Amino acid sequence: MNQRQLFLHHLAQTSDAPLMLEIERAEGVYIFDKNGKEYIDLISGIGVSNVGHRHPNVLAAIQSQLDKYLHTMVYGEYIQSPQVLLAQALASTLPDPLESVYLVNSGSEAVEGALKLAKRYTGRSEIISFQNAYHGSTHGALSATGDDEFKRNFRPLVPDFRHIRFNQLEDLNLITNRTAAVLIEAVQGEAGVIVGETEYFQVLRKKCDETGTLLMIDEVQTGFGRTGKFWAFEHFGITPDVVISAKGMGGGMPIGCFISSVEILSVFKNNPVLGHITTFGGHPVSAAAAFATLNTIMEDKLLDGVKVKEQLFLSLLKHPKIKSIRSKGLMIAVEFESYDVLKLIIDRAMDSGVITDWFLFNDKSMRIAPPLTITNEEIKKACEVILLACEDS
Repeated sequence: MNQRQLFLHHLAQTSDAPLMLEIERAEGVYIFDKNGKEYIDLISGIGVSNVGHRHPNVLAAIQSQLDKYLHTMVYGEYIQSPQVLLAQALASTLPDPLESVYLVNSGSEAVEGALKLAKRYTGRSEIISFQNAYHGSTHGALSATGDDEFKRNFRPLVPDFRHIRFNQLEDLNLITNRTAAVLIEAVQGEAGVIVGETEYFQVLRKKCDETGTLLMIDEVQTGFGRTGKFWAFEHFGITPDVVISAKGMGGGMPIGCFISSVEILSVFKNNPVLGHITTFGGHPVSAAAAFATLNTIMEDKLLDGVKVKEQLFLSLLKHPKIKSIRSKGLMIAVEFESYDVLKLIIDRAMDSGVITDWFLFNDKSMRIAPPLTITNEEIKKACEVILLACEDS
Protein backbone atom coordinates (compact mmCIF):
# COMPACT_ATOMS: atom_id res chain seq x y z
CA MET A 1 0.00 0.00 0.00
CA ASN A 2 1.11 3.56 -0.65
CA GLN A 3 1.33 6.24 2.04
CA ARG A 4 -2.22 7.46 1.39
CA GLN A 5 -3.66 3.98 1.81
CA LEU A 6 -1.57 3.31 4.92
CA PHE A 7 -2.75 6.62 6.40
CA LEU A 8 -6.40 5.69 5.93
CA HIS A 9 -5.91 2.10 7.08
CA HIS A 10 -3.70 2.49 10.14
CA LEU A 11 -4.22 6.01 11.52
CA ALA A 12 -7.48 6.56 13.40
CA GLN A 13 -9.59 9.08 11.50
CA THR A 14 -11.49 12.01 12.98
CA SER A 15 -13.64 12.82 9.94
CA ASP A 16 -14.77 11.29 6.68
CA ALA A 17 -12.94 13.99 4.73
CA PRO A 18 -9.34 14.55 5.93
CA LEU A 19 -7.36 17.08 3.91
CA MET A 20 -4.99 14.33 2.72
CA LEU A 21 -2.04 16.61 1.96
CA GLU A 22 1.06 14.41 1.97
CA ILE A 23 3.60 16.62 3.71
CA GLU A 24 7.27 16.45 2.81
CA ARG A 25 8.65 19.50 4.63
CA ALA A 26 7.79 22.97 5.97
CA GLU A 27 9.67 26.24 6.27
CA GLY A 28 8.52 29.68 7.43
CA VAL A 29 4.94 30.22 6.25
CA TYR A 30 5.22 27.44 3.66
CA ILE A 31 4.35 23.75 3.62
CA PHE A 32 5.54 21.52 0.77
CA ASP A 33 3.89 18.30 -0.38
CA LYS A 34 5.62 15.18 -1.70
CA ASN A 35 5.61 16.62 -5.23
CA GLY A 36 7.29 19.83 -4.10
CA LYS A 37 4.12 21.91 -4.40
CA GLU A 38 4.21 24.99 -2.19
CA TYR A 39 1.37 26.05 0.11
CA ILE A 40 1.08 29.22 2.18
CA ASP A 41 -0.08 28.08 5.62
CA LEU A 42 -2.63 30.69 6.68
CA ILE A 43 -3.68 28.77 9.78
CA SER A 44 -0.29 28.02 11.41
CA GLY A 45 -1.21 24.39 12.01
CA ILE A 46 -4.27 25.74 13.89
CA GLY A 47 -2.57 28.47 15.90
CA VAL A 48 0.67 26.62 16.60
CA SER A 49 3.42 28.00 14.37
CA ASN A 50 3.36 31.63 15.55
CA VAL A 51 7.03 32.08 14.61
CA GLY A 52 6.64 30.03 11.43
CA HIS A 53 7.56 26.46 10.66
CA ARG A 54 11.04 25.36 11.73
CA HIS A 55 12.24 28.75 12.89
CA PRO A 56 16.07 28.64 13.05
CA ASN A 57 16.09 29.75 16.70
CA VAL A 58 13.69 26.99 17.67
CA LEU A 59 15.65 24.37 15.74
CA ALA A 60 18.91 25.49 17.38
CA ALA A 61 17.34 25.27 20.85
CA ILE A 62 15.99 21.79 20.12
CA GLN A 63 19.34 20.57 18.80
CA SER A 64 21.20 22.01 21.76
CA GLN A 65 18.88 20.27 24.21
CA LEU A 66 19.07 16.97 22.28
CA ASP A 67 22.80 16.97 22.94
CA LYS A 68 22.21 17.24 26.72
CA TYR A 69 19.28 15.08 27.84
CA LEU A 70 15.71 14.11 27.05
CA HIS A 71 13.28 12.85 29.68
CA THR A 72 14.89 12.27 33.06
CA MET A 73 12.12 12.40 35.69
CA VAL A 74 8.45 13.27 36.11
CA TYR A 75 7.58 16.96 36.33
CA GLY A 76 8.52 18.88 39.44
CA GLU A 77 11.24 16.65 40.89
CA TYR A 78 14.52 17.50 39.18
CA ILE A 79 15.80 21.01 38.52
CA GLN A 80 15.95 21.18 34.73
CA SER A 81 17.32 24.31 33.10
CA PRO A 82 14.87 24.45 30.13
CA GLN A 83 11.89 24.39 32.51
CA VAL A 84 13.35 26.99 34.86
CA LEU A 85 14.34 29.40 32.09
CA LEU A 86 10.95 29.06 30.41
CA ALA A 87 9.00 29.60 33.63
CA GLN A 88 11.05 32.70 34.46
CA ALA A 89 10.53 34.08 30.95
CA LEU A 90 6.78 33.43 31.06
CA ALA A 91 6.51 35.17 34.43
CA SER A 92 8.34 38.19 32.97
CA THR A 93 5.52 38.64 30.41
CA LEU A 94 2.84 38.75 33.11
CA PRO A 95 1.77 41.16 35.85
CA ASP A 96 2.08 40.27 39.53
CA PRO A 97 1.18 37.94 41.12
CA LEU A 98 1.23 35.62 38.08
CA GLU A 99 4.66 34.10 38.59
CA SER A 100 4.20 30.37 39.17
CA VAL A 101 4.05 28.10 36.11
CA TYR A 102 2.80 24.53 35.86
CA LEU A 103 4.05 22.96 32.61
CA VAL A 104 2.03 20.29 30.82
CA ASN A 105 1.79 18.76 27.33
CA SER A 106 -1.18 20.44 25.64
CA GLY A 107 -4.01 22.93 25.90
CA SER A 108 -6.55 20.36 27.00
CA GLU A 109 -4.24 19.15 29.76
CA ALA A 110 -3.62 22.73 30.87
CA VAL A 111 -7.38 23.30 31.13
CA GLU A 112 -7.78 20.09 33.12
CA GLY A 113 -5.10 21.17 35.56
CA ALA A 114 -6.60 24.63 35.92
CA LEU A 115 -10.05 23.19 36.65
CA LYS A 116 -8.61 21.00 39.40
CA LEU A 117 -6.69 23.98 40.77
CA ALA A 118 -9.84 26.10 41.01
CA LYS A 119 -11.76 23.40 42.88
CA ARG A 120 -8.88 22.67 45.24
CA TYR A 121 -8.10 26.32 46.02
CA THR A 122 -11.67 27.53 46.53
CA GLY A 123 -13.22 24.38 47.95
CA ARG A 124 -16.11 24.94 45.54
CA SER A 125 -17.37 22.84 42.65
CA GLU A 126 -19.23 25.07 40.18
CA ILE A 127 -17.40 26.12 37.03
CA ILE A 128 -18.90 28.77 34.76
CA SER A 129 -17.86 28.83 31.12
CA PHE A 130 -19.46 30.12 27.94
CA GLN A 131 -21.74 29.20 25.11
CA ASN A 132 -19.80 28.48 21.91
CA ALA A 133 -16.52 28.29 23.85
CA TYR A 134 -13.93 25.64 23.05
CA HIS A 135 -11.48 24.40 25.69
CA GLY A 136 -10.41 20.95 24.49
CA SER A 137 -11.57 17.36 24.03
CA THR A 138 -10.75 15.64 27.32
CA HIS A 139 -13.65 15.14 29.72
CA GLY A 140 -13.19 18.20 31.94
CA ALA A 141 -12.24 20.47 29.05
CA LEU A 142 -15.15 19.11 27.02
CA SER A 143 -17.51 19.78 29.93
CA ALA A 144 -16.39 23.42 29.83
CA THR A 145 -16.86 23.59 26.07
CA GLY A 146 -20.05 25.40 25.16
CA ASP A 147 -21.35 23.64 22.04
CA ASP A 148 -23.79 20.88 22.92
CA GLU A 149 -23.64 19.15 19.54
CA PHE A 150 -19.89 18.69 19.96
CA LYS A 151 -20.26 16.92 23.31
CA ARG A 152 -23.77 15.41 23.36
CA ASN A 153 -22.69 11.86 22.54
CA PHE A 154 -20.03 11.77 25.26
CA ARG A 155 -22.33 12.36 28.21
CA PRO A 156 -22.37 12.06 31.15
CA LEU A 157 -19.66 14.67 31.51
CA VAL A 158 -18.18 16.31 34.60
CA PRO A 159 -21.00 17.75 36.74
CA ASP A 160 -21.55 21.31 37.99
CA PHE A 161 -20.67 23.20 34.83
CA ARG A 162 -22.84 26.18 33.87
CA HIS A 163 -22.66 27.96 30.52
CA ILE A 164 -23.51 31.63 30.12
CA ARG A 165 -23.49 34.04 27.18
CA PHE A 166 -20.25 35.76 26.12
CA ASN A 167 -20.22 39.58 26.31
CA GLN A 168 -23.68 39.66 28.01
CA LEU A 169 -23.37 41.67 31.21
CA GLU A 170 -26.62 40.46 32.78
CA ASP A 171 -25.40 36.84 32.77
CA LEU A 172 -22.55 37.75 35.11
CA ASN A 173 -25.11 37.81 37.95
CA LEU A 174 -25.03 34.00 37.79
CA ILE A 175 -21.53 34.11 39.32
CA THR A 176 -22.01 33.51 43.06
CA ASN A 177 -20.11 32.52 46.18
CA ARG A 178 -20.47 28.85 45.16
CA THR A 179 -18.60 29.44 41.86
CA ALA A 180 -15.06 28.08 41.92
CA ALA A 181 -13.97 29.68 38.65
CA VAL A 182 -15.05 31.42 35.50
CA LEU A 183 -13.21 29.95 32.49
CA ILE A 184 -13.26 32.27 29.51
CA GLU A 185 -11.47 32.91 26.22
CA ALA A 186 -10.28 36.47 25.64
CA VAL A 187 -11.40 35.98 22.05
CA GLN A 188 -13.74 33.11 21.32
CA GLY A 189 -11.83 31.13 18.72
CA GLU A 190 -13.98 28.28 17.49
CA ALA A 191 -17.08 30.48 17.60
CA GLY A 192 -15.43 32.39 14.74
CA VAL A 193 -13.32 35.14 16.39
CA ILE A 194 -15.82 36.75 18.74
CA VAL A 195 -13.83 39.48 20.48
CA GLY A 196 -14.34 40.26 24.15
CA GLU A 197 -15.49 43.72 25.17
CA THR A 198 -13.41 45.77 27.59
CA GLU A 199 -16.32 46.80 29.82
CA TYR A 200 -17.49 43.20 30.00
CA PHE A 201 -14.12 41.89 31.13
CA GLN A 202 -13.73 44.64 33.71
CA VAL A 203 -17.17 43.93 35.19
CA LEU A 204 -16.35 40.20 35.11
CA ARG A 205 -13.13 40.84 37.04
CA LYS A 206 -15.03 42.83 39.66
CA LYS A 207 -17.72 40.17 40.00
CA CYS A 208 -15.09 37.47 40.52
CA ASP A 209 -13.41 39.59 43.19
CA GLU A 210 -16.73 40.12 44.99
CA THR A 211 -17.55 36.41 45.08
CA GLY A 212 -14.09 34.97 45.66
CA THR A 213 -14.18 33.29 42.24
CA LEU A 214 -11.03 32.60 40.25
CA LEU A 215 -10.95 34.25 36.83
CA MET A 216 -9.22 31.84 34.44
CA ILE A 217 -8.45 33.02 30.91
CA ASP A 218 -7.87 30.45 28.19
CA GLU A 219 -5.13 31.90 25.97
CA VAL A 220 -4.43 28.66 24.10
CA GLN A 221 -5.23 30.27 20.73
CA THR A 222 -4.68 33.93 21.61
CA GLY A 223 -1.43 33.80 23.59
CA PHE A 224 2.12 34.30 22.37
CA GLY A 225 1.32 37.37 20.29
CA ARG A 226 -1.59 36.20 18.15
CA THR A 227 -3.71 39.31 18.87
CA GLY A 228 -0.91 41.88 18.80
CA LYS A 229 -0.16 41.76 22.52
CA PHE A 230 1.70 38.88 24.09
CA TRP A 231 -1.45 37.93 26.02
CA ALA A 232 -4.88 38.90 24.74
CA PHE A 233 -6.20 39.78 28.20
CA GLU A 234 -3.86 42.79 28.11
CA HIS A 235 -6.32 44.45 25.72
CA PHE A 236 -8.90 44.66 28.52
CA GLY A 237 -6.91 46.22 31.35
CA ILE A 238 -7.40 43.32 33.76
CA THR A 239 -5.28 40.70 35.51
CA PRO A 240 -6.70 37.17 35.67
CA ASP A 241 -6.05 34.70 38.47
CA VAL A 242 -5.02 31.92 36.09
CA VAL A 243 -3.68 32.06 32.52
CA ILE A 244 -3.80 28.97 30.30
CA SER A 245 -1.46 28.62 27.31
CA ALA A 246 -0.41 26.06 24.68
CA LYS A 247 -0.46 25.92 20.83
CA GLY A 248 1.80 28.83 19.74
CA MET A 249 3.86 28.44 22.89
CA GLY A 250 6.06 25.63 21.61
CA GLY A 251 7.12 26.86 18.18
CA GLY A 252 5.85 23.57 16.77
CA MET A 253 6.61 21.34 19.77
CA PRO A 254 3.90 19.99 22.12
CA ILE A 255 3.67 21.95 25.36
CA GLY A 256 1.14 23.82 27.47
CA CYS A 257 0.90 25.45 30.87
CA PHE A 258 -1.30 27.11 33.41
CA ILE A 259 0.07 30.05 35.36
CA SER A 260 -1.08 31.57 38.63
CA SER A 261 0.30 32.93 41.88
CA VAL A 262 2.61 30.99 44.16
CA GLU A 263 -0.11 31.03 46.80
CA ILE A 264 -2.77 29.50 44.56
CA LEU A 265 -0.55 26.88 42.93
CA SER A 266 0.89 25.81 46.29
CA VAL A 267 -2.35 23.92 47.05
CA PHE A 268 -1.15 21.06 44.87
CA LYS A 269 1.59 20.32 47.42
CA ASN A 270 -0.64 18.85 50.10
CA ASN A 271 -4.00 17.27 50.85
CA PRO A 272 -3.13 15.33 48.78
CA VAL A 273 0.56 15.57 48.11
CA LEU A 274 1.21 15.53 44.33
CA GLY A 275 -2.25 17.01 43.80
CA HIS A 276 -1.53 17.29 40.08
CA ILE A 277 1.14 15.27 38.33
CA THR A 278 2.39 14.71 34.79
CA THR A 279 5.11 12.47 33.40
CA PHE A 280 6.06 14.38 30.27
CA GLY A 281 4.85 17.88 31.15
CA GLY A 282 7.61 20.40 30.59
CA HIS A 283 9.62 17.94 28.48
CA PRO A 284 13.09 19.52 28.22
CA VAL A 285 13.08 19.63 24.41
CA SER A 286 9.63 21.23 24.27
CA ALA A 287 10.56 23.64 27.05
CA ALA A 288 13.72 24.68 25.20
CA ALA A 289 11.67 25.22 22.03
CA ALA A 290 9.12 27.30 23.91
CA PHE A 291 11.85 29.44 25.51
CA ALA A 292 13.31 30.10 22.06
CA THR A 293 9.86 30.91 20.69
CA LEU A 294 9.18 33.44 23.44
CA ASN A 295 12.58 35.07 22.96
CA THR A 296 12.12 35.21 19.19
CA ILE A 297 8.76 36.98 19.52
CA MET A 298 10.31 39.53 21.85
CA GLU A 299 13.72 40.03 20.24
CA ASP A 300 12.38 40.19 16.68
CA LYS A 301 9.59 42.54 17.83
CA LEU A 302 6.99 40.40 16.08
CA LEU A 303 4.18 42.02 18.07
CA ASP A 304 4.90 45.35 16.40
CA GLY A 305 3.86 44.11 12.97
CA VAL A 306 0.64 42.33 13.90
CA LYS A 307 -1.73 45.30 13.63
CA VAL A 308 -0.31 46.39 10.26
CA LYS A 309 -0.63 42.87 8.88
CA GLU A 310 -4.17 42.57 10.23
CA GLN A 311 -5.15 45.79 8.47
CA LEU A 312 -3.56 44.59 5.23
CA PHE A 313 -5.70 41.43 5.29
CA LEU A 314 -8.82 43.51 6.01
CA SER A 315 -8.08 45.95 3.19
CA LEU A 316 -7.46 43.23 0.62
CA LEU A 317 -10.22 40.77 1.43
CA LYS A 318 -13.11 42.55 -0.24
CA HIS A 319 -15.52 40.60 -2.41
CA PRO A 320 -19.32 40.39 -2.81
CA LYS A 321 -19.27 36.86 -1.41
CA ILE A 322 -17.60 38.05 1.79
CA LYS A 323 -20.39 39.07 4.17
CA SER A 324 -18.28 40.29 7.08
CA ILE A 325 -14.83 40.04 8.70
CA ARG A 326 -14.08 39.81 12.42
CA SER A 327 -10.54 40.10 13.71
CA LYS A 328 -8.21 40.68 16.60
CA GLY A 329 -4.65 40.92 15.35
CA LEU A 330 -3.77 37.94 13.18
CA MET A 331 -6.82 36.02 14.35
CA ILE A 332 -9.33 36.58 11.56
CA ALA A 333 -12.72 35.17 10.56
CA VAL A 334 -14.02 35.85 7.04
CA GLU A 335 -17.73 35.10 6.90
CA PHE A 336 -19.59 33.80 3.84
CA GLU A 337 -23.23 33.01 3.18
CA SER A 338 -23.01 29.31 4.04
CA TYR A 339 -20.73 26.36 4.66
CA ASP A 340 -21.30 25.15 1.10
CA VAL A 341 -20.03 28.43 -0.32
CA LEU A 342 -17.07 28.52 2.07
CA LYS A 343 -16.06 24.89 1.55
CA LEU A 344 -15.79 25.37 -2.20
CA ILE A 345 -13.63 28.47 -1.72
CA ILE A 346 -11.38 26.71 0.78
CA ASP A 347 -10.92 23.79 -1.61
CA ARG A 348 -10.18 26.06 -4.57
CA ALA A 349 -7.69 28.10 -2.54
CA MET A 350 -5.89 24.96 -1.38
CA ASP A 351 -5.68 23.70 -4.95
CA SER A 352 -3.98 27.02 -5.74
CA GLY A 353 -1.54 26.79 -2.84
CA VAL A 354 -3.19 28.56 0.13
CA ILE A 355 -4.34 26.64 3.22
CA THR A 356 -7.27 28.02 5.20
CA ASP A 357 -9.95 26.35 7.30
CA TRP A 358 -13.29 26.93 9.02
CA PHE A 359 -14.18 26.96 12.73
CA LEU A 360 -15.63 24.15 14.81
CA PHE A 361 -18.68 26.16 15.84
CA ASN A 362 -18.90 28.50 12.86
CA ASP A 363 -18.64 26.57 9.63
CA LYS A 364 -19.46 29.48 7.32
CA SER A 365 -16.45 31.54 8.38
CA MET A 366 -12.92 31.11 7.02
CA ARG A 367 -10.13 30.85 9.58
CA ILE A 368 -7.06 32.99 8.90
CA ALA A 369 -4.31 32.88 11.53
CA PRO A 370 -0.93 32.87 9.79
CA PRO A 371 2.50 32.86 11.41
CA LEU A 372 3.34 36.28 12.85
CA THR A 373 6.38 36.19 10.56
CA ILE A 374 4.30 36.35 7.37
CA THR A 375 5.43 39.20 5.11
CA ASN A 376 3.26 41.79 3.40
CA GLU A 377 4.07 40.23 0.04
CA GLU A 378 3.00 36.80 1.27
CA ILE A 379 -0.24 38.31 2.58
CA LYS A 380 -0.93 39.91 -0.79
CA LYS A 381 -0.19 36.66 -2.61
CA ALA A 382 -2.47 34.67 -0.30
CA CYS A 383 -5.31 37.17 -0.58
CA GLU A 384 -5.09 37.12 -4.38
CA VAL A 385 -5.56 33.36 -4.30
CA ILE A 386 -8.55 33.61 -1.93
CA LEU A 387 -10.23 36.28 -4.08
CA LEU A 388 -9.68 34.20 -7.22
CA ALA A 389 -11.21 31.24 -5.39
CA CYS A 390 -14.23 33.43 -4.60
CA GLU A 391 -14.55 34.24 -8.30
CA ASP A 392 -14.23 30.62 -9.41
CA SER A 393 -16.63 29.12 -6.89
